[in-house]
Amino acid sequence: MIHKVKGAVVRAKNAPVTIETVLVPDPGPGEVLVDVLTSGVCHTDLHYKQGGISDDFPFLLGHEATGVVNAVGLNVVNVVPGDRVILNWRAVCGNCRACAKGQPQYCFNTANATTKMTLEDGTELSPALGIGAFIEKTLVAAGQCTRVDEDVDPAAAGLLGCGVMAGIGAAINTGAVKRGDSVAVIGCGGVGSAAIAGAALAGATTVIAVDRDLKKLDGARKFGATHTIDSTAVDAVEAIRELTGGFGADVVIDAVGRPETYKQAFYARDLAGTLVLVGVPTPDMVVELPLLDVFGRGGSLKSSWYGDCLPSRDFPMLVELYKQGRLDLDAFVSERIGIEDIEAAFTKMGEGSVLRSVVVL
Repeated sequence: MIHKVKGAVVRAKNAPVTIETVLVPDPGPGEVLVDVLTSGVCHTDLHYKQGGISDDFPFLLGHEATGVVNAVGLNVVNVVPGDRVILNWRAVCGNCRACAKGQPQYCFNTANATTKMTLEDGTELSPALGIGAFIEKTLVAAGQCTRVDEDVDPAAAGLLGCGVMAGIGAAINTGAVKRGDSVAVIGCGGVGSAAIAGAALAGATTVIAVDRDLKKLDGARKFGATHTIDSTAVDAVEAIRELTGGFGADVVIDAVGRPETYKQAFYARDLAGTLVLVGVPTPDMVVELPLLDVFGRGGSLKSSWYGDCLPSRDFPMLVELYKQGRLDLDAFVSERIGIEDIEAAFTKMGEGSVLRSVVVL
């Protein structure tokens, strides 16, 4: 059976988002058809629109989503129709060298649906991050579905599908923040704010938010920041050192992903401290650091892929913390919009006036 539904498509580099009729087949073996409830407007979707991910246009945008299982294909055992799920882009294979080492959070062979969604003229669509969730129904691999409780706001829970998980995981999983640590987060957008929340959850006693936007700094406090630094007014590295006894932070998280912020993070660490890069750079960016400083400061320089998360482990745990009132996912939802408002949401994202716009299907 073919399902005719509406979806948000970008046909060419920097072309406007258009709402198109998309043909979605029933799921094949190992696949799941999902009725999408909500999907956050993530910066990665904008990267797809701008051609910064690949040139496999046209793209079906959206990936930060919650939905309900509509139907399952052969050999699917982890979900059944009616299950509430958060979609993820790390469907671990269980067989690659990372999985064999017991590190499925680094799986090198994650699965996507192989059955294609198309436009009415037969043009195959490339779903963003193998999901494509700005649509009424989408087709994903079974491993991209993580069951969660139904008694949570789908708009909030769905943000765990990408940005919020990336930030929280950068602190808890990649940075291994411990009780009593000092943490600095450079960049207080959605991912950076989530990193602040993750550091607070892990028990950091000094959590320093760094940004150029005073509104974002004000917002960072509600996620757990104990101090804020306006990097347009002071030297961020020196300010972080002043707040940490002159030493630098135990963990510094770069949630921007630019050479300038990476250098700030590098020098704002304490000796033997940890730097975590979770902001996504562009292919042309290059960092130059004196090799002697890399050697002499010691510690760890890490990149965080999707917050080094394991969705089957981390999503239910974070949803439970949300239900207990210990993780305010609602605070990340700046606005709820229709599918026709995605282009305007990208503009607001560029202006820095929202943490997340969430499309309600």
